[in-house]
Amino acid sequence: MELIIGKYNYWIYIVLMMIGFYAMIAKRNLVKKLVGMNIFQTAIILYFVSIASKKGGATIPILFKDAVIIPEQYMNPLPHVLMLTAIVVMVSTFGVALALIIMIFRRYGTLEEDEILEIERNRK
Repeated sequence: MELIIGKYNYWIYIVLMMIGFYAMIAKRNLVKKLVGMNIFQTAIILYFVSIASKKGGATIPILFKDAVIIPEQYMNPLPHVLMLTAIVVMVSTFGVALALIIMIFRRYGTLEEDEILEIERNRK
C-alpha cells in the first residue's frame, strides 16, 4: 500500500498516458485522436519534470565568488529546459495537426477515419 500511496504522482502519469493512448488507438474521430496525443505528450512532460526535482535541492546552480559547492543543494535545470522545448514542439505539432484536420474536413466533409477511407476506396 505504501508503494501506491507514496508514488501517487507516478500513478497519475500512468493513468494520463493510458487515457491518451486509448484515445489515439480506439477513437475513429481525428480530433479525438489529436486530443489523445496531446494528453499523452502532456503526461510524458509532467513525468520528466517530476523526476528532475530532488528533495533538498533548494536553489539553482548559480555560483558566487567564494561559494562552497555542495551538489546536494542544487537543482539541475537541464531537464526543465528540455521540457520547455518539448512543450513548444507539442503546441506547434498540435497547431499543424489542427490545420491538416481542417483541410481534411473541407475535402471529405467528415472527420471519421472509416468514412474517409471508404470515400478514398470508392474513388479508385
